[in-house]
Amino acid sequence: MDIPDFNALLAAARQQTEPQHLLMVFAKAVLHDDHQPQEAERFARGEGGILLPSMCLDRAADALVDFASLQAESARMGEPWQIMFVACLDGSAGGPPAAAAIEAALKRMIQTIQTGGDVSRYLAFDRNGDSVRFH
Repeated sequence: MDIPDFNALLAAARQQTEPQHLLMVFAKAVLHDDHQPQEAERFARGEGGILLPSMCLDRAADALVDFASLQAESARMGEPWQIMFVACLDGSAGGPPAAAAIEAALKRMIQTIQTGGDVSRYLAFDRNGDSVRFH
């Protein structure tokens, strides 16, 4: 399924048989402490750096209106971000996933991002809500 933007993800999540819970980790690009001058130059041009999780949210798909409202909520939290990673958890028997499952999945997402792991398993969106692909 092609998901070109966050609103398309919301629409797809709402069509699933079981209720979907969206796990979102917002990350910002930073330079690592022992960067080289050429890395700083690339970073200044908007290239390179490492992704650092800055905040996370979890919401039932039905509780989210659209990307604009999510972006406004993230702005109120005051943490800058460039990329939002999203994973979906299925509920069961018409109810949401267990709180422990949500917490464990968010921790795994954060750890994957912090360690430079394979983020291609998550959907990623930029500040405009458009899909971003990692290779």
